[in-house]
Amino acid sequence: MRRLCWIPVALLIAVAGCGDGDAGAADKPTVVATTTQVGDIARSVAGSRFKVVQILAPNADPHEYELRPHDVAAVADADVVLRSGGDVDAWLNDAIDASGTHARVITLSDGVKLRGDDPHWWQDPRNAEIAAREIGTALHVDPSAYIAKLKRLDGAVARCMEKVPRDERKLVTTHDALAYYAARYGIDVIGAVIPSLSTAGQPSAGDTARLIETIRATGVKAVFAESSVNPKVEAAIASATGATVGKALWADTLGPAGSDGATYIQSIESNTRAMVDGFTGGAVSCRF
Repeated sequence: MRRLCWIPVALLIAVAGCGDGDAGAADKPTVVATTTQVGDIARSVAGSRFKVVQILAPNADPHEYELRPHDVAAVADADVVLRSGGDVDAWLNDAIDASGTHARVITLSDGVKLRGDDPHWWQDPRNAEIAAREIGTALHVDPSAYIAKLKRLDGAVARCMEKVPRDERKLVTTHDALAYYAARYGIDVIGAVIPSLSTAGQPSAGDTARLIETIRATGVKAVFAESSVNPKVEAAIASATGATVGKALWADTLGPAGSDGATYIQSIESNTRAMVDGFTGGAVSCRF
């Protein structure tokens, strides 16, 4: 594994790099990030001075991910490993054990106030700020420019959601992945197709029947599928209740380049537009 050395910003242009190699990507300290959200935040904070290797691909469900040999090799070669925490990347333990890495491993969920065992902390932009600061500290870089963007995002989402009457903010999604977002912006989580914090679960006939009754009783206007799942069950539930199928949300994963969820900030903006539209039946829209 390459020796990790930290170069003051003022000397970056004058110094070839750490160790004996020439300047370039091969000689940059390597940061391995587990999930798409962590990878994007890491790239936004690290800038061009680090090589960021992201294990999960866009639209990959982290809950059921199976490690590949190249994942173990990436961890073995890492200088710093960033993990999200909880069951979204619990599989990293096997990679760490198999790789024999001596990299510093940082669990970003350790720095935020968790909601029980819910691992989806990034759905609240204020938690993303905490993660960005943690990454900045670990990499000896200043994350303030990116944090300023996250603060603007948080304020814009709050102002947008305030346009929706409080009693119309009723959320039904594929699984229970948006509780942090809901708590931040005053949304009632009515239920989930998969009543679990993980997409690895399966809804029973009884679960589905109860959810249909709840949707009818509470007047939910839209059922939101998630980008990484087939929305067949969500569509059936919507049909049975008279609700619409809202635009798919970015829940456990970001999207590919060119999608409206390609970055963490874009994913929160897209989710907000989708929810505001669904909550109000298209009566309210938001721009960022």
